Amino acid sequence: MCEFSTPFNGNKCDRTLSHQELVRAIRFSIASEFEAIQFYEQLLDSIEDKNAKKLLAEIAGDEKEHVGNFLTLLKLLSPEEEKFYKEGIEEAREIMELE
Repeated sequence: MCEFSTPFNGNKCDRTLSHQELVRAIRFSIASEFEAIQFYEQLLDSIEDKNAKKLLAEIAGDEKEHVGNFLTLLKLLSPEEEKFYKEGIEEAREIMELE
């Protein structure tokens, strides 16, 4: 699995982050949320306890909402990046022959 670095490394940074460092930290946060979703969904697939499954499903859903929060922030902080995402979507749709 890929490892990402963060400007914090578990501690408060001793200075204010630059704009680019903040953008990178938000990207890292998005990756972390996806990793959490994967973990909770793997747990869901691996257990039978109904109460645990119910709570883990709720938590996984919360993490998905966090992805949306962070993506919104990333678009605000780095609007020029969105063109790359749109190009990727268009390319994928063409390859898969979708409208």
